[in-house]
Amino acid sequence: MPFRPPLILALVLLHGLARAAADCPAFNNTVSGGDYTNAEDRQKLDVVERFHFTPQVERLERGQSGYLVDDIGYTLDHFANHHRALTAMARLAVREKSSRPKGAKYSIECYFDRAIRFRPDDSRVRAIFGGYLLVLGQEEAALTQLQEAARLEPNNATNQYNLGLLHLRRKNFDKARQAAKRAYELGIPLPGLKNKLVAAGQWKD
Repeated sequence: MPFRPPLILALVLLHGLARAAADCPAFNNTVSGGDYTNAEDRQKLDVVERFHFTPQVERLERGQSGYLVDDIGYTLDHFANHHRALTAMARLAVREKSSRPKGAKYSIECYFDRAIRFRPDDSRVRAIFGGYLLVLGQEEAALTQLQEAARLEPNNATNQYNLGLLHLRRKNFDKARQAAKRAYELGIPLPGLKNKLVAAGQWKD
């Protein structure tokens, strides 16, 4: 590799960062949208969900005002951390086998990045992103997101359960058992994780 003076290298890196920022700008629509988890902001959801994010759009059946991806994108342009819209966009990306569904303004990774930058304390966004990464087989990246979801909301039984499943899949039995016990303490009714740990000889009462 040819030698690059530090100043030139720094300029190259800065150029790369600037390009990335341009490709995935921060969310800043708090006038006609806002935080999906905020009760006051949710009062602005009526137009978005009545005319764009309809049940048909959420089920990925057809667009409401135009193309399917346009309605989901419109929703995320107004509420970057809209949990159900992020889930729908992720499902569309998986269905199309593309990280950027046809006609989408941004890649699915960018949509999640915008949501996380806007509300880094939203555990549900992390959980949805982790699930999407897991579908792609990106276990390490998925683990990072699911761990963060559990850290942000440790009393969420679903977060603990999903984290336990991933630890089990990676044969991190102690961590899987710890997450499983926490999930069952919190009242999750699903026996699957415990059954898998029992089958692996890794359950301890």
